[in-house]
Amino acid sequence: MISVNDFRTGLTIEVDNGIWRVMDFQHVKPGKGAAFVRSKLRNLRTGAVQEKTFRAGEKVGKAQIDNRRMQYLYANGDQHVFMDTETYEQLELPAAQIEYELKFLKENMEVAIMMYQSETLGVELPTTVELEVTETEPGIKGDTASGGSKPATVETGLIVNVPFFVNEGDKLIINTSEGSYVSRA
Repeated sequence: MISVNDFRTGLTIEVDNGIWRVMDFQHVKPGKGAAFVRSKLRNLRTGAVQEKTFRAGEKVGKAQIDNRRMQYLYANGDQHVFMDTETYEQLELPAAQIEYELKFLKENMEVAIMMYQSETLGVELPTTVELEVTETEPGIKGDTASGGSKPATVETGLIVNVPFFVNEGDKLIINTSEGSYVSRA
């Protein structure tokens, strides 16, 4: 058990028969009444985001999540195959379970697979990934780095707003939590 006063971003907890990751939290001490913790939680089984308020000092169960390093191999119909880099054991996950993560996954990319007891919860991506631009409008002479943006499609099919100077074939660094452009690689 863990006190809600000890919440931190990224902590995994068990609440209402679900496994949740703390995305954001705020300790609130109103002038009148008891203190409480307002939190934003993401369900690791369904991906749903929910805001929940706890009384200060309330106890919740801490979920022990194991992260196994795996390599994304390929898509087999609606299933996506991952291989454990140590034991070479393969694991298939349905596309519906990793729908958001597929926007960033390339073949042979290493990721962490989140496991709770014997249940596979999903894929944990690195903070940023490097992807190549496959389609975008050409840059026009005179466009500057600070003057607006245009849409660009990267090799995984994700559409990202990028500065005007980015061209097809450029490699970009993309933030996986927001799906946004960070810089050229």
